[in-house]
Amino acid sequence: MFQTSVLASGSKGNSILIRSRNTALILDAGISLKRVWAALEDLNVPRHTIKAVIVSHEHSDHTRSAGAMARSLKIPLYISPDTYDYCAHRLGKVESWLRYFESGIDFLVGDILVRPFRSSHDAIDSNNFCFEHDERRLGVAIDLGYPTKLTIHKLSEAHALILESNHDHDMLMEGPYEWNLKMRVKSEHGHLSNDEAVNLVSQVLHPGLRNLVLAHLSETNNLPDLAFKVMDAYLQSIENEIKLHVASQNIHTGLIDI
Repeated sequence: MFQTSVLASGSKGNSILIRSRNTALILDAGISLKRVWAALEDLNVPRHTIKAVIVSHEHSDHTRSAGAMARSLKIPLYISPDTYDYCAHRLGKVESWLRYFESGIDFLVGDILVRPFRSSHDAIDSNNFCFEHDERRLGVAIDLGYPTKLTIHKLSEAHALILESNHDHDMLMEGPYEWNLKMRVKSEHGHLSNDEAVNLVSQVLHPGLRNLVLAHLSETNNLPDLAFKVMDAYLQSIENEIKLHVASQNIHTGLIDI
């Protein structure tokens, strides 16, 4: 067994569950502990099975309750040294649970292999991840302005992929954001658009990739139906039967097989 659920995804908070039969972990805890616990209960995943919380970068929509989770469950909090320096004030007292990782250096949480790699995002040390167990791989690529060659390489053998599809270009440019914020979102250190997500998928698609979750959708500059439509049109054009999901800011996905 190797499964994932996106507990929440969007600019107001992000959190992802990854679990094997013996180990579960949380990637990012940018929503309240109350919401995390409620989602786990609904998914029938006991809290005591969570063995670690991992922080991808310092932004508050990824770190909000990470420190509280580590203290509550008495589990390790994995974070890069630079990221910790930038958000230690938000995490609170976590010295007893603190574990450092570095981009490009794999580590184990129980029987899940964690492979962090750098992402092009406007954070001090932003990371995307692959998670591996029993010869299955989950790729998680959210908060990236563009897919580097490293990103493509890391995601190319994923059996399930959680991928940013943040905004529709026209909605962003015609929407209410100030110009500087629009430029930040569409920059190489911002977020992937729906069309850019399609371009990335076109480079990593292979017969073993069976589940694709579109994530980190903007509530201002995108619509779930639109993100789905753009990706689905591409997949239909190449007659690919991958199962397509759209993650929500407010409702967790079901458990998705990797």
